[in-house]
Amino acid sequence: MLPHHDGSPLYVSNDAPVLGEVVTVRLRVPVGYGPLDAVRTRSNPDHEPEWTDAVRLGVADGWEWWEAPVTVRNPRHGYRFVLLHADGGIGWLNQAGLHRIETRDDDDFALVAHPAPPAWLHESVMYQVFPDRFARSAQADEHTAPDWAIPASWDEPVDPVSPGRGGQFYGGDLPGITEHLDHLVSLGVNLLYLTPIFPAASNHRYDASSFDRVDPLLGGETAYIELIAAAHARGIRVIGDLTSNHSGDRHEWFRAAHGNPGAVEQEFYYFTDAENTAYESWLGHSSLPKFDWSSEELRERFVTGEDSIVAKWLKPPYGIDGWRIDVANMTGRLGAVDLNAEVRGLFAETVRRVNPEAILLGESTNDAASDLQGDGWHGAMTYPSFTRPLWGWLSESTGIPYAEWDGTVTTEPWFFTQPMGGIPRYTARDFVDAVTRFTSGIPWRVRLGNMQPLDTHDTARFATNAAPGTVPVAVGLSMTLPGVPVVFAGDEFGLIGADGESSRTPMPWGSEGDSAVAERLELYRSLVGLRREHPVLATGSLRWLHVDDESVVFVRESVDESVLVLATRGGADVELAAGAVVGAAEALYGDATLAAASDGSLLLAAEGPAFAAWSLPGVRLPA
Repeated sequence: MLPHHDGSPLYVSNDAPVLGEVVTVRLRVPVGYGPLDAVRTRSNPDHEPEWTDAVRLGVADGWEWWEAPVTVRNPRHGYRFVLLHADGGIGWLNQAGLHRIETRDDDDFALVAHPAPPAWLHESVMYQVFPDRFARSAQADEHTAPDWAIPASWDEPVDPVSPGRGGQFYGGDLPGITEHLDHLVSLGVNLLYLTPIFPAASNHRYDASSFDRVDPLLGGETAYIELIAAAHARGIRVIGDLTSNHSGDRHEWFRAAHGNPGAVEQEFYYFTDAENTAYESWLGHSSLPKFDWSSEELRERFVTGEDSIVAKWLKPPYGIDGWRIDVANMTGRLGAVDLNAEVRGLFAETVRRVNPEAILLGESTNDAASDLQGDGWHGAMTYPSFTRPLWGWLSESTGIPYAEWDGTVTTEPWFFTQPMGGIPRYTARDFVDAVTRFTSGIPWRVRLGNMQPLDTHDTARFATNAAPGTVPVAVGLSMTLPGVPVVFAGDEFGLIGADGESSRTPMPWGSEGDSAVAERLELYRSLVGLRREHPVLATGSLRWLHVDDESVVFVRESVDESVLVLATRGGADVELAAGAVVGAAEALYGDATLAAASDGSLLLAAEGPAFAAWSLPGVRLPA
């Protein structure tokens, strides 16, 4: 029962303002917290403080509501609340929480005056597919394996060590995905994310030899057009994956410049010798030469031109619905050079110009706050604000050796490419603290666009190390906390994998009748359904109501509906103070119990690992 504000519609009159617009922001304060003499907002336009006074609106259901105007003066306009108590005490409220002492601008609430993402992004549940491992159609048998490939049968184990790591080739293709779109429909997902589909010299295709073509091994352009059309017909949008940081060393641009001083494409890369044979590459991998984004010609061909790579695939006859940009965090950055903000701005301008209803997500796997201020990416594939702390709380390390990204094997388990000796041990309280820490610097609107995976093609599978009974807890949290839920193809079948290569297991089609698989499929269908059926889980407010070492309780709220959530690893016996939430609760999911005590408090209880959700009435504002 603490003062609360966030960027949801319950508290902010407009999350897509233009410069100069006045936005109304609300604060709710529990009646017992006061009395308050005044409430003010403190902004920092042009790095000079500006204050507005809030007006008390009245009381509803035990909460006192205040409202203040904020004029948006910068593209990212930060603000916080200051609460002045009658006894002289002061409280500061920002995205990191309530504080007694003055707070930093970095953690302020933020209004973003850049164009907003399309609303459908927040309504999405994403399904990620690694094409080589999803499904192989009959057409795949017509292709001859390329020179780099090590052919593998569909039931052959994944080889996580080089040369199999990048060369093992199962032959999954785009027609195979099209043939299984009804599986996606049955799960309830409505956004398909494909890792790269361009020709390359690896199974992952992040070393593209061209961005202008679809790999013939996948079925070529015709198969891509057919897949997108079939997905759209089923209400599923499709986004592509593009490497803006580097190409492959077989790329037509790189081949034109390599060993050829004076070539136009020479300026696309960081050649370091007069013969154009030495060059900068991604993390020292010579097969992945790094782009030099100071080149105007590169910008024209890649993103700004009418027929650029970014624009081409957004247009007919393809019509993808957006991009996930690989290694977005390193794009345009090398030593003293930092063109990242400029380049992501160019990407955003082109996407808006070509298709205003398309989305743009950037990969930034660690602290992404500085790059996620609304000026480019609508959200990010990032791990410290959900995935890593979730693992720390709900996993038990198996000690399985982790094959590193260079294909060597270490006997010391890593944790998301971090040499930490395995998975850290977190409490539920640590989980909430980490989520708060890594989202407090990101505007609410952008946070809603962040991908929220349990795992991806770059990580071990969560189920590999999940503590007994915790998979439903993890899936439930991914579907109910702010952000875009992500299902990596195979999670719904219970697949495991000890690292980012081993997790790329071919889909076990035909195993749906196995009891364990059927149970896992039903879990995903139910929880994806929960997310899709309750819009408040997409854009509603978030209030943490209870946190201890074993359990978290939170509520997502709007004026139309609220959803109360309990997640626990070791069992829960929780009492919520009277007035924390209001109204009759209807069970939506799970076996936990909820009962009202005579004093108006709520009692929540559950045995062992458990996830549960209840529907409640929407929040009532003062008349």
